[in-house]
Amino acid sequence: MQKLELSAVQDALQNFIDQTVYLHLETTNGAYANHFNEKVMTVNAFIRNTKVNISRATVTGKSPYRVGLKLDEGWVVAEGLTDFEIDDENRLLLAGHNEEGKLAIALQLSHTPF
Repeated sequence: MQKLELSAVQDALQNFIDQTVYLHLETTNGAYANHFNEKVMTVNAFIRNTKVNISRATVTGKSPYRVGLKLDEGWVVAEGLTDFEIDDENRLLLAGHNEEGKLAIALQLSHTPF
């Protein structure tokens, strides 16, 4: 992955507009949380291979970035994104890594299931 470039990601997002595409979204601190410290709450969200139709997509901010996807029935927003990659299958892979390099959030779009 490379550091998120606003214009490159905005261009890549346009390849998913007005099409049914597959969404992967996950947030986590669970793998990195101290499970023996009752003051640390483990939180996590995970959605994979959900079909969505995106009518609008925007990336905003200054690192870390936020991506908003307007869907038929609402919005998906991912905040804290720092890195991106467009792989050999033209999937858009976005991630947010903390200062230790650990994954905190991932948002991925594809024309085929993950």
